Amino acid sequence: MNRPEIHIILVNWNGWRDTLECIASLEELDYPNARIVVVDNGSTNDSVRQLRSRCRDHTLLESGRNLGFAGGTNLGIRHAMEEGADYLWILNNDTVVESQALDRLLERMQGEPRIGICGSRLIYLDQPEVLQALGGGTYNRWLGITRYVGEGGPARMEVEPADIERQLDYISGASMLVSRRFIEEVGPMNEEYFLYYEELDWMERAGGRFELGFAPHSVVYHKEGASIKANTLQRNRKSKRADYYQLRNRLLFTRNYHPLMLPTVYLGLLGALLNRIFRKQWDRVPMILGLMAAAGGKEERWRP
Repeated sequence: MNRPEIHIILVNWNGWRDTLECIASLEELDYPNARIVVVDNGSTNDSVRQLRSRCRDHTLLESGRNLGFAGGTNLGIRHAMEEGADYLWILNNDTVVESQALDRLLERMQGEPRIGICGSRLIYLDQPEVLQALGGGTYNRWLGITRYVGEGGPARMEVEPADIERQLDYISGASMLVSRRFIEEVGPMNEEYFLYYEELDWMERAGGRFELGFAPHSVVYHKEGASIKANTLQRNRKSKRADYYQLRNRLLFTRNYHPLMLPTVYLGLLGALLNRIFRKQWDRVPMILGLMAAAGGKEERWRP
């Protein structure tokens, strides 16, 4: 296997401690030809000073304002492409990686040239016996919802990559190795989403030109939603902001790509409304009603 140049892109938003922990694990990678690019996404705390003082061997880019996950990632993508990167490893800043995680991703992609994006085995950092996802997830167009493949299963369950790849509709943005060719042909992430559904939108725009890959021995531990206080194992504790974008983008993606499914997706949102009422999350009721009244989720940004 040759050693192409790989740029590792981390987006930081008020989470410099997580970012530094992630970088510490990346500095232990076996792969010899990788560069770390940190994008500070308009942090309002001490992140820039902390990162600048402790990451002098790595690139730090400042967005100046919160561009969302897609916008912050795109800033890193543009820099990496200008610097001649062959591959881009998009990695959540609240992750910790095993030393061979990048080698195994690259090995899978080089073994099948049609793969445009490859995902890792994602394991909950605070529950290392539990899987978050095998690479990524599936999409139900009738309800507009996504679900991780393997979620909640044994962390080290044995699987065949081809069996998982046949199920995948998207690769999780927590860990995705992307080829330069994919970026050149499909373009960067769609910043319209701000947070959630960007990965799914990417593959929809690819239009079948690329396949998705899964590297079972690329292991990444994920804190899951550290910057937005979301946790898929405890959904009733998800922040209002995270709840907003997941529901808003469920509508937005459907409107963009599957408009005939909007009636059933709206029924799903009605179910979400009843669920929040059952949980006594009264402040979310007007939020969901507002989304349902909007034109297919075309709200611009989160408004507290």
